[in-house]
Amino acid sequence: MFNFVPANLTRRSFSSVALAIAAAGVLGEKTTQASQATTGVDIPTAADGATLEANKGVEAGDLFVSYADIGPATGSPVLLLHGWPYDINSFAQVAPLLADRGHRVIVPFLRGYGGTRFLSAETKRNGQQAAIAVDIIKLMDALGIKQATIAGFDWGARTADIVAALWPERCKALVSVSGYLIGNQSAGKAPLPPTAELQWWYQFYFATDRGREGYEKYTNDFAKLIWQLASPHWKFDDETFSRSAAAFANPDHVAIVVHNYRWRLGLAPGEDRFDEYEAVLAKAPDVSVPTITLEGDANGAPHPDPKTYAAKFKGRYEHRLITGGIGHNLPQEAPDAFAQAVMDVDVWA
Repeated sequence: MFNFVPANLTRRSFSSVALAIAAAGVLGEKTTQASQATTGVDIPTAADGATLEANKGVEAGDLFVSYADIGPATGSPVLLLHGWPYDINSFAQVAPLLADRGHRVIVPFLRGYGGTRFLSAETKRNGQQAAIAVDIIKLMDALGIKQATIAGFDWGARTADIVAALWPERCKALVSVSGYLIGNQSAGKAPLPPTAELQWWYQFYFATDRGREGYEKYTNDFAKLIWQLASPHWKFDDETFSRSAAAFANPDHVAIVVHNYRWRLGLAPGEDRFDEYEAVLAKAPDVSVPTITLEGDANGAPHPDPKTYAAKFKGRYEHRLITGGIGHNLPQEAPDAFAQAVMDVDVWA
């Protein structure tokens, strides 16, 4: 059984991982808004065999975006955004739950994943945070979606946060695993204590030519290791992993991933066309839309303590800790909890 519990009742210490929030540029923010708690909701484990297929594609900005589109076309739109190294199958159970409740659910492959492709060979294979957020705005434009509830984890959570902060008129409401993840290069250059740096080992690996070559040669082995470290209690099977690993065969996957982490450390430039967005993001802008943040009690990936980011959310806000050994890939490990958060926040707006 898995339950929502108040954040202040968690038995797991975040003393070391809390330091990693400095990489997002928000360490030291004063918490002025208390997290709310929802208790007594039982969450079943994720079932093996669930699959989400990309059934549509559209040209949007720099990309041809491959995406799953399920639910009634006239339903309230929800965008679900995956992270690294995962894919749209993280939402294989969440998406049908939301569609059954009348939502139109859009789940795109991010740039560098699955069937999403660059329209031009000349476009920089850029993994910086603003570029990925602009992709989502361009996708919404291409689909004629003026506003949507946006939910995600890992890269997807950061992207959702950015859309909510920069284009609040496009984001009806927000669900973000691990909370406020907007970063900047200046913060990324600042050294952290060794225990925090250790958790970002792969970031330093990608900073080297050896790391790029190693990730290209051992992409699936690398991704499986990250899954195991980030979700130490999630007993996924080989078939479940293989379904998502197919998305890493994208010809731009390695380039996007490596650039993403090098850009964070200031080791690789972004593009001038995104400078205006990054300048705003560097100031750690507040998020005004209704928001629910989520955290698994066994998240083995670097993530901030909820107390450090609660004050960044200025609208109606609630934090939920999902217990029972839930790791980093929260929507796949606890799909009912994730779907419930989306449904709850959507009606707040």
